[in-house]
Amino acid sequence: MTQPRPRHLFLAASAFAVLMTAACGGTTIDGAQEENDSGPSGTADPNAEIPEGLQIDFLPKQLNNPFFDIVNEGGTEAVEEVSGTATERGGTEATADSQVEYINAASQAGSDVIVIAANDPDAVCPALDEARDNGAAIVGYDSDANCTDVFVNQSTTELIGRTLVEMISEQLGGEGTFAVLSATPNATNQNAWIAAMEEVLEEEEYADLELVETVYGNDDDLQSFQEMQGLMQSYPDLGGVVSPTTVGLAAASRYISDSEYKGEVAVTGLGTPNQMREFVEDGTVDQFALWNPLDLGYLAGYTGAALKAGQITGAEGETFTAGRLGEFTFETDREIVLGPPQVFDADNIDDFDF
Repeated sequence: MTQPRPRHLFLAASAFAVLMTAACGGTTIDGAQEENDSGPSGTADPNAEIPEGLQIDFLPKQLNNPFFDIVNEGGTEAVEEVSGTATERGGTEATADSQVEYINAASQAGSDVIVIAANDPDAVCPALDEARDNGAAIVGYDSDANCTDVFVNQSTTELIGRTLVEMISEQLGGEGTFAVLSATPNATNQNAWIAAMEEVLEEEEYADLELVETVYGNDDDLQSFQEMQGLMQSYPDLGGVVSPTTVGLAAASRYISDSEYKGEVAVTGLGTPNQMREFVEDGTVDQFALWNPLDLGYLAGYTGAALKAGQITGAEGETFTAGRLGEFTFETDREIVLGPPQVFDADNIDDFDF
């Protein structure tokens, strides 16, 4: 792992300019934010000091997921900077039931902040509400729940959806069929990105592209591999697949790389450079995208500490400083945005190490 990069790491990459001209959207996980009626409360004190010894718990969708391992590393970095204690909790399956168990464990342990990537927008809320009643501030990231105090968004829904469509369109020459290999059916971020893709596909420029089916690998490597295999059996002339989940993208790439479809079926989506490097080098994948997961976890950790300290409440217009990432402003109630995604390809992938 290289040393952590600053917030504007991606500005140096040439592909960033393409993304910036593609779109600048509103907030991501739009539906989840609209349904959350908990609202900011109290009055922020930007000069409040973050107390030492905060207990901050990180609940990823599942443990042993490469993406969330890096997110948690960034979160731990932030918590240590504010002299707190970071604890990672969770199961190996991406289920809401598993998360409820660990939310309850964090609450019973006296957690000051729970930082969660929700597997279901509603099922985890009773446990999170109880944890809040016990004194915990609730921060969502990656995939929001309808009961968080604030949500740390990795990018914008519209920009991610558009980027995914642009990548598959470029690789298919603007025409053909493709499928989506998603994570879980109830993942708020996955569903929001897919919905954004469908809206972009309605534009005249993409009239010759057809999304034929969306399947779910439940962020399990073997199941995602099998779903990719099933797609090719169902659609032997499929032009490509888009997987907006790191587990699914790696599994789909592995299947295609060892099959007769290598070089014939385009594979793209969201993944980490280290995870996808071999598939770019062997020609299976031309390009894919992601944000910096280390920075996402870092920002989520700082946001939780600032929220608990009272520096912020999550109200629109509030500003706070998140360590090495610098200053952030809530452009809308409850939501802070890390920044735009980065497109990786053979020309720039070796510039990144995460």
